[in-house]
Amino acid sequence: MRRILLSDHFDYKKLLRFTLPSMITLVFASVYGVVDGFFVSNYVGKTPFTAVNFIMPFLMMLGCVGFMFGTGGGALIAMTMGQGKKEQAKRLFSLIVYVSGVCGVVLMVLGLLFLRPLAVFLGAQGQLLEDSVTYGRLILLAIPAYILQYEFQCLFVTAEKASLGLYVTIAAGCTNIVLDALFVAVLGWGLEGAAAATALSQVVGGLIPLIYFARPNNSLLRLGRTEFDGRALVKVCTNGSSELLNNISMSLVNMLYNLQLLKYIGEDGVAAYGVLMYVSLVFQAVFIGYSVGTAPIVGYHYGAQNVLELKGLLKKSLALLGAFAAAMFGASFLLARPLSFVFTGYEFADEQGRGSGRVVHVPETLHYRQALGNTTIFTTTVMFDTEKISRKLLEMPAVKSEDTALWFRVLREGYTAYGLDENLARYRRPAKSLSSNKMEAIRRIWNLYRRSEGLSLPWSVYHFCFWAIRAVKRRI
Repeated sequence: MRRILLSDHFDYKKLLRFTLPSMITLVFASVYGVVDGFFVSNYVGKTPFTAVNFIMPFLMMLGCVGFMFGTGGGALIAMTMGQGKKEQAKRLFSLIVYVSGVCGVVLMVLGLLFLRPLAVFLGAQGQLLEDSVTYGRLILLAIPAYILQYEFQCLFVTAEKASLGLYVTIAAGCTNIVLDALFVAVLGWGLEGAAAATALSQVVGGLIPLIYFARPNNSLLRLGRTEFDGRALVKVCTNGSSELLNNISMSLVNMLYNLQLLKYIGEDGVAAYGVLMYVSLVFQAVFIGYSVGTAPIVGYHYGAQNVLELKGLLKKSLALLGAFAAAMFGASFLLARPLSFVFTGYEFADEQGRGSGRVVHVPETLHYRQALGNTTIFTTTVMFDTEKISRKLLEMPAVKSEDTALWFRVLREGYTAYGLDENLARYRRPAKSLSSNKMEAIRRIWNLYRRSEGLSLPWSVYHFCFWAIRAVKRRI
């Protein structure tokens, strides 16, 4: 298959082929950025996980300087090549990379100086403050490489090497994933291990392209001698300022959200918001990746004064982005369905509500067949999303043990119940309560199997055995 050139005429198929590596690159970069959160939350704890999400917007704000140089510089370099000035384009490329590297060092120093005061200003204190500073300082050491990584993600497209940019991102992502597993899960280095893994992955993402462009290569660009051009740098910064300010505004919004969530809800609010931001980043990456992929094309044809091609690119881009938006909107509803039924763990308590110390742990997921032999769901802990599950389906059935019958009915419709294995409620059970009557409980679950669910005798016996074993375990 022939390599696509910036000078080509772009139909829909060719436009998608050219921009797809950029979109995949940004999506993958967003996904592997979630890795720290996964390992920290599962192996280190809630407070360190909150610290990662608390300080990350500030770190991303600094890294986005590379995005400004990459998008603004890529468009200007492509325009220069479109004018037939290839050597000037290479000198401009070298200047942008060198200046961005110096900016990275300056931002690293400033970040290290003002990290703690900023975290205090945003409301962090105690262990959250210390964890935020610990994580942030280690990441800041790699900020120059992080800026270069962001920058080269854009400039690879300008050099007509978008696929190579994808491979570099995959290499950086795999480095982060493997080192997170090693440092955090195996060696137990905690938050410092997660930060070190991310910093080293950023070094990989910034250093490999630097080596590639410093050596002879078959792309359109190569690092070499240059001369300072203040006017060109102003054009680069102004052209890339929209992308920079867009990312800064999102980071500022995240920081302000964290400030208010920490004030009114605490660490749980910051942690929950961090999870939502992970999902949001993946969706945004598709549109940002498309913009990164098309910017050099627009710049090249603008430099070549190819007005018809520019108008065609605008029309095709609007159509494609509209299709992407519709697909994302539909995907958000489809992917949100599993989270429409949630329940948590709980603890048995006496008549006065005093905890007995017997905590009921719950599975991560519960499907219909599993639920028939595992009635561990406690009504007080259940949450439904009524925008995903109809209120009619949630009407309590007129049978004994109506709550269990309702869980069966919802799960039978194909929904999955997601369990949060944390003790968030107490199940007060008086000595003469209906739920403490063992024979009555047996009669009720059997009637649910045979009458409500219509199970055959063998299947009823099968599920009853598992129900009985788990019921005894919960009370031991």
